[in-house]
Formats: sequence, structure tokens, C-alpha cells
Amino acid sequence: MTGDRPVLVVAEGVTLAHVGRAIQLGSWLRHDGRDTVLACDPRYGRFTADLPFPVRPIQSLAPDRFMAALGRGRPVFTEQYLERCVEEDLALLRDLHPVAVVGDFRLSLQISARVAGVPYVNVTNAYWSPYAQPRFRMPAITAVRHVRPVVGDALFRLVRPFAFAVHARPMNRVRKKYGLAPLNRDVRSVYCDGDLTLYADLEQFVPTTDAPRSHRYIGPVTWSAPVVPPAWWDDMMRGDEPIFVTLGSSGAVEALEQVVDALRPLGRPIVVATAGRSSMSSGNNVWVADLVAADAIAAKACTFVCNGGSPMCYQALMHGVPVVGLAGNLDQLLNMHYVERSGAGLLVRTGRASGRRVRKAVERALSDPALAEGARRVAALASRSHGVRTFKLAIAELVGRAAQGPVNPVC
Repeated sequence: MTGDRPVLVVAEGVTLAHVGRAIQLGSWLRHDGRDTVLACDPRYGRFTADLPFPVRPIQSLAPDRFMAALGRGRPVFTEQYLERCVEEDLALLRDLHPVAVVGDFRLSLQISARVAGVPYVNVTNAYWSPYAQPRFRMPAITAVRHVRPVVGDALFRLVRPFAFAVHARPMNRVRKKYGLAPLNRDVRSVYCDGDLTLYADLEQFVPTTDAPRSHRYIGPVTWSAPVVPPAWWDDMMRGDEPIFVTLGSSGAVEALEQVVDALRPLGRPIVVATAGRSSMSSGNNVWVADLVAADAIAAKACTFVCNGGSPMCYQALMHGVPVVGLAGNLDQLLNMHYVERSGAGLLVRTGRASGRRVRKAVERALSDPALAEGARRVAALASRSHGVRTFKLAIAELVGRAAQGPVNPVC
């Protein structure tokens, strides 16, 4: 369909969630008959080895460095790191000469794609949009870990514009070096820049106001890791509906065992996915694995206890399963604002995630019919979403316009 010129999909591998979403997007394109190439960090090779399209290696920020920057409240991507990514991107773009490039949190593409003259599609979440109105809460930053949430949130409302400007500064400096105009002094403009910006959200779930036509919704992009079922899987699936617990690759894993211990008295089976970050073992109605198939467990579980991130929350909500989000970083807190607002889940902030608080939240998720109804409403919205079709049409439109001349954002 596109001859020898593929669509390049690039993931910034600071977490598995971004890589999984990029894999799913690439799979949609490949199924549509488009030549597709995925670029991601080789550390995720176990998930990309059997894909039906080529995979090219790129370097990503190490997850521990990513988490350390978040914990200190510092810009995640430094000027030096972004410059290195731009050069790596440019080498890849010149080699592949793609008809378009799709990026998931690979922020350097907003520079490298423009320098290379390749149409750039930015896939992000609508709660990062300058056109959204989320509730901003103080993230779990080391310097304020002892500050009460009500005080921290009030302080964050005051300092947020300055903090967002600081986080945007490295990108604007690198843009200047490559002759590109700076963006607004707001990290949300950095996160949402693209010839097309596609929100991996439901519009009714995370609404925006007065966004330009170049900003569009494609709905949830969920992905299940291709894993061999653990030995206990069939026995678990024949039993009662379990509570599913995972803090993923970016949650407060130090709380995992405490959370599981707090949930044992509820008498429900507990399935735990450690993401390779804990040495917990199965026993006493607790079933533990590195990873499990997210779709399969969502179809069985009664409640999800997760880090509050968008991909895992959508996995639960698309099956009508309420969520308890143990959220700490700003991305997770923004997403959980909308989960709570939809009536489909509860937030427990990581700095206050005692066993008692988590157990009470899960007890409510199990017993409150309003939460179950909220999750079912989100599932109904998702069932009417045409995200795959919208994504494919958006790519086709952008590629078509690129064939007619230089691409500019659609206003």
C-alpha cells in the first residue's frame, strides 16, 4: 500500500505502557496493509521478538532515571538527552524514509521529524492537553513527602505554571538549536505538539474544549503482553472472581506486599502481576506472576488495584471493572481525576497508601453499586468507540496531504 516507504512507530521506553501502546498502534497499521516499522529500546525485546513487522533499536531513558527525575520534581528529559535523541531519530528517519512517523512519548520527534520533513503524529493522553481542565494535585515529590495533601495541592496550584515552564525549557532550547520556534512555556504544549495529535482517550471520559482540528480522539489503546500463562492459571480461572493487583513498571512497588497483605482478610483470591519488580511468591489464595494477559484477567477480575495509569485503568474499565488507583506521579493523578469523576474508581495517593486505606477502598469498590455502574458506563462508551478506524483514517489523511506537499498542522 505504501511501497517501500513504511510508517515508523517510535516508543520512548521509560515504561512498558508506552511500548505496549506503540506495539498496538503498529499492529493496527500492519493489519491495515501498511508497511510498518517499530523502533523501541532493546530492553523490551521479549515483547517485540515475534511481531509481524520489523523492529529497529533505539535508546530510551532508563526507567530508574525516569522515576528518579519524577521523584525529585525535575525535568524528565534534559537538553543533552533530547539532543542525543534527535540525532538518533534523524539517522533512523534518513535510513527508512518513512511516509509518516508516529511517536508515543518520544518527544524528540517534534524536532527530528520536522528537520527530516516527515509528517509527525503524536499519540498522548487528553489530560495533558492545554485544552483539558483536569484537577491538578501535588505529585509524590520527595521534597514535600511530609506535607499534608490539602496543603500540597494548594501549593501546587500556585507553583504549577512555573513548574510547567521549567519542564518545557529543555525542549524549547533544543528546538531553538534546530531553528524551530519555541512552544508555549508550558510542558503540556511540549507533550501535545504534532502535525496530528491523537488522544488515546474517550472524549466523553476526558473532554477538551476548543481544541484545534489537528487534535483528535482515537479512544483507548490497550495491549496485552504476549505471555505464557503461569502454571496456576487454569485453577485460578475456575475459581471465584479475583482482585487483580499490579503496580506496573512505574508504581510504588515498595508498597506491593503491604497491599496484598492488607487485602488477604477480604477472603477473595488475589492475582498479582509484579512486572518483574518483586520476589513475591504464590500461596494462601494469592497467585503471583511476573506478567499476566491483561485482557484475560480483566474479563475475570472483580476489581483492579493498579498504579492509576491510563492503559491499565482502561483495561479494567473496558470490561466494566472498578479501579482503585495507587497513584503518585502527575500522569497517574491526572488520569485518576477522570476515573473518579466518572464514578468508576477511587484514588489512594501513594504517600498515604496504608494497608487500611487500600483495604477500605477495595471494600468499597467491591460493594458500592455506584462504582460498578460507573465502570459499566465507561465500558459502554468504549464499546461504541471507533478508535482503530479513526487512527487509520488519520494516518491516511496525513500521508495523503504529505504526498501533495509540505505538511502543516491542520487548524
